[in-house]
Amino acid sequence: MHGRATVILTHMLIPADAQLSPGSTIEVRDEEWLVTGVARSTDGWRVRARGLTDYVRDQPATFFTALDTVRVTDPRNVRAVADDSEHYRRTRLWLETTLRQTPVPLYQPDLAVAGQMLADPLDYQLSAVRRTLSDTNIRPRVLIADAVGLGKTLEMGMILAELIRRGRGERILVITPKHVLEQMQHELWCRFAIPLVRLDSLGIQKVRQKLPASRNPFTFFPRVIVSIDTLKSPKYRAQLEKVTWDAVVIDEVHNATNAGTQNNELAKIVAKTTEALVLASATPHNGNPDSFKEILRLLDPTSVRPDGTIDDAVARRLIIRRHRNSPEVAAVVGEKWAARTEPQNIPVEASDEENAVARELSRTWVTPETPDGKAPGTDPLFSWTLVKAFLSSPAALGETLDARLARIGGKASEEKAALQRLQQLNDRVTPENSNKYATLVDYLLNTVRISNRSPERVVVFSERVPTLHWLQRNLVKDLKLREDAVAVMHGGLSDQEQMRLIDSFKREDSPIRVLVTGDVASEGVNLHQQCHQLVHYDIPWSLIRIQQRNGRIDRYGQTRPPVITTLLLDPEDEADIGDIHVFEKLMERENQAHQAIGDVSSLMGEYSTRGEEDKIRDVLRRARDFDEVVHTPDKVASGDLEDMDDVDAFFADLDLGGPDSGDADTVAGTASGAASGIGTGTGATGLYTSDIDYLDDALHEAFHDVPESSPAAGGVDFSRHSNGVTELTPPKDLRRRLDLLPQDYLAARNVLQTLTLATTKHRGGESLDVAREGGSGSTWPQAHFLGPLHPVLSWAADRALSSAERHSIPAVTADVEEPTVLLMGTLTNRRGQVVSRAFVTVAESFLGMQPSIIPDPVAWLTGVGLTATSVNTGATTVPANAQELISTAVGVGAESLKPMMAAAKNTAEQRIAAWSARAEEWEAAKLSLHRGTRTLIKQEQTIAGERKLADALSPDRELIRPLALILPCTASTTIEGF
Repeated sequence: MHGRATVILTHMLIPADAQLSPGSTIEVRDEEWLVTGVARSTDGWRVRARGLTDYVRDQPATFFTALDTVRVTDPRNVRAVADDSEHYRRTRLWLETTLRQTPVPLYQPDLAVAGQMLADPLDYQLSAVRRTLSDTNIRPRVLIADAVGLGKTLEMGMILAELIRRGRGERILVITPKHVLEQMQHELWCRFAIPLVRLDSLGIQKVRQKLPASRNPFTFFPRVIVSIDTLKSPKYRAQLEKVTWDAVVIDEVHNATNAGTQNNELAKIVAKTTEALVLASATPHNGNPDSFKEILRLLDPTSVRPDGTIDDAVARRLIIRRHRNSPEVAAVVGEKWAARTEPQNIPVEASDEENAVARELSRTWVTPETPDGKAPGTDPLFSWTLVKAFLSSPAALGETLDARLARIGGKASEEKAALQRLQQLNDRVTPENSNKYATLVDYLLNTVRISNRSPERVVVFSERVPTLHWLQRNLVKDLKLREDAVAVMHGGLSDQEQMRLIDSFKREDSPIRVLVTGDVASEGVNLHQQCHQLVHYDIPWSLIRIQQRNGRIDRYGQTRPPVITTLLLDPEDEADIGDIHVFEKLMERENQAHQAIGDVSSLMGEYSTRGEEDKIRDVLRRARDFDEVVHTPDKVASGDLEDMDDVDAFFADLDLGGPDSGDADTVAGTASGAASGIGTGTGATGLYTSDIDYLDDALHEAFHDVPESSPAAGGVDFSRHSNGVTELTPPKDLRRRLDLLPQDYLAARNVLQTLTLATTKHRGGESLDVAREGGSGSTWPQAHFLGPLHPVLSWAADRALSSAERHSIPAVTADVEEPTVLLMGTLTNRRGQVVSRAFVTVAESFLGMQPSIIPDPVAWLTGVGLTATSVNTGATTVPANAQELISTAVGVGAESLKPMMAAAKNTAEQRIAAWSARAEEWEAAKLSLHRGTRTLIKQEQTIAGERKLADALSPDRELIRPLALILPCTASTTIEGF
């Protein structure tokens, strides 16, 4: 049908639209569907649903009431069907599945699933999740700015898991740097059972094979992980603008903060098209206050006032920032994060050949011995480019000289002569006479004890690619290692090559003993699983970069004390460019900041590597004093810094643990979590004590008590081993669901032939460890942890309940005095999201139908004896007038829930009103300005869009559903009073 919304309800006393809510069932096109989301459209409703009947089972679909006839099942017309299954298995599965598939309320303070994942969540990590989901936010938007190594990926995973459980995570987009794509995909799947389709270069090729060229891959795949480099393509940018997301994660968001850049434009696009936005960066402030304000505007447009100042209270609510020595972190990391040893700086006396190059650099380029004191050429900064190259390696300096000579051409000049003279001196520096290289070899052989047979590993950092290859060639020879024992990684490698190297280095069976890498590995890459040794072969002129490098091995999960070593070349003339004292102090200052405030950003006040490099260059050329440029942690703590702007002061206060700097709710939140069972690791999910018990029952119900049989005999080869491992052969409908899992995992573990599951956290952790340590050649675990979000659970439940009669609820016999109907009521907003959820029982008594609100349906069901040990004698008889009882109970239950629903509605409206008041305050402040900038105009447009969102989040519809009819043991065939 076209042009007119058509929603039909059999019993018209309840408005049809009111019952069109998540959790209700509908009939469309002669098939039955479970409603998963409802939103207003221009001429009716847009209904998202999942197929229930055989022909459309498990198929997602979207219907528009303007185009289709949507028949809503009237909850008062359901029939009660006696459950004759053993231990009332069918009823327990139905109730458990209903509870799992009904989203928990948006702003429920207790975490639902975060503590049941394959992680040991710490209090400060759980606190970050609670703050993100807090009802102080109109929608989940946060910047996780924790210092390097605190486990931001785990926090992001828990946030996404909770959003999924709240019905806000059906469509997820994760954006990361390309070299951490697989790492992020691996963590989110292995620990949280959140499958993401990876659209890297190889993934895109596979997508093109499956989809027509005109098809938007972001509409085909509901959950995607992609690099920001890939999204720069005009094609993908255009496709992004056409889709919406429930949640978007942008990792290392500082790469997308400069206004006008492609990265920033992409961030703005996805921020507009998503409800939840999680940004992550240990260095979110790049030194430009306007860039940081760009981040704040992405999260909440009212956080930056029209005059450009930051609303401090709003910003603190949006930002979570802690560090290694924050009290709430230090108190819990314990042995999971070994304290680093005192970093060692090894001064290296330059050889004659190295000294000759240093003298030439000093006298010709840095402090020229010429009448005008000018270096050759026209670029005064090129002298320091030569210095940095020299301090890296003769290979790096040689490459720089070759490139410069090629650029200036064949014409004779003073600069060309100087370059050629320096080139001749540099060519005399070889691995055999380079004292710096000899010191590295000695250190690796005799201190770290690197060898083919030793398990020890080391990460060697250098800024220059020629240095990396020079080290690789010579270390293989001088350490007597196999060719594959020394690996090189840099930004010039493809995303596939980078991910392969990282994955290999994490495994115990990897041949790599020395990973020589550029700073591409300094952001986001975890290298601590098999390594605790790190060497700076050259030193970045940036505290931020030094901290990022160190954080690859000095991070949560490192069980051995990190050892950080720096090689410092010391030319014989202190006036020359290799001022060892500057670099010694730089490394010492980084360690002081690590110990005192956990972050280095505020020491120089630049918040960007380039800005810090410029300042260190000034120190090296004697234009500024080191202590003037690099403040001590104590001075930062005192706040006595003249060059601090408002953003600098804001971050310094956060780093020092100022008011609301990140964990004001830790104590309360922890108590709340404990009360709800979060973090206990019991795997309790409701009526079932564990997810494997739920799966076991579902498979036995679905496959007629023979799931252990072969597929040919009607089973799935289901086996449940005593060591915490379960296996089954996926049938066709399950394989279809598994197709959206990480393709590398499917291939590495042959999942489509045999699905292997770890049923306890301990076994799941062991499986991950074995993958890293064994000889399988893959870090994907053989046995994947069976967490509450694993797709096999929803598949098994759907199969188990597929034979249930339409429009029916189960009837069981239990320890009740009168026939009792258990009902669930939900309040949803205009986007179809659950705002509040409550449960009520309605029992017939001599006073009439008596409702009773129950805070915990699982406790109530257990209390009346509906457990795994319940005895079903098969004697349950459904009373003749049961339908009338159910119909009356629906009305009575709905009436009894009205006060609770009204209170929830009032709370939600107050939350929206508070945001609206802030928006009005912003708009009033804008009116006082004479004219609006382009940024201000865009901000105003964003706020207008937020107003529409606020309206859509207003509570809108109530739904009440009967879940089960519980009869007393003496129930007769007719209910008294009807």
